Amino acid sequence: MTVFRIAPAVADAFPGTLIALITATGLRGREPWPGTAGVLEDLERQLADGSWSPADENDPRIEAWHTAYRSFGTNPRRLRPSVDALGRRMAKKGTLPRINPAVDTYNSVSVRHGLPAGAFDLEQIKGDIEIRYADGDEEFTPLGEPDTVENPKPGEVVYADTAGVLTRCWNHRDAHRTRVTEDSADVVFVLETLQESTHGHLLRTAAQELRDLLTPHAEQTAVHHLSPAAPRTDVRSVRTHRPDASR
Repeated sequence: MTVFRIAPAVADAFPGTLIALITATGLRGREPWPGTAGVLEDLERQLADGSWSPADENDPRIEAWHTAYRSFGTNPRRLRPSVDALGRRMAKKGTLPRINPAVDTYNSVSVRHGLPAGAFDLEQIKGDIEIRYADGDEEFTPLGEPDTVENPKPGEVVYADTAGVLTRCWNHRDAHRTRVTEDSADVVFVLETLQESTHGHLLRTAAQELRDLLTPHAEQTAVHHLSPAAPRTDVRSVRTHRPDASR
């Protein structure tokens, strides 16, 4: 059982927050994922022919995150929101990185829709997860740097469980401990917006697209939502609901 919560202070500061949590149980990360491969190829082809380009920092979807980062004292051009960094990398290189099928899937949905995305291996989570302001004493080990320990700045928005910080600056960078690999079987994927009134439909569409790409490679999937109006959700239902269950 894993509970996700938005802390009251964060909910009050960012009242337009809407987060989709897409859970997948029995994920098979070592088989071919042709749907994801096709989406990536289509995006890269559209970028090459000029019919589509990733959202940049002048886009309202990205600009809202820059404003949020500045509100808690982070320079978003130095530590960029994940979707901003991913889009800039794709625009420069013409391709998205290939990590593993699950990561490639959420990256494709993130850059296509201009929404930050990430994922946690649920087997590595300790206790519940809260989106809250850091107090400055927590520890964070960045993805790909298992020997590095950082302390988020006080007041920085983080995802954290009882053992430490899972994501710095809301969505800038994930932790090494909860990284998703080809062997991760139980995973929660995250999509975020700070503008539910204007981009809530986009987020719900993106969540369904992500779920559709995951479903052929999982035993069960489900979609949950977090917002200031519904600041808590229990994702254990992915283990007990039918594959078409969602809320």
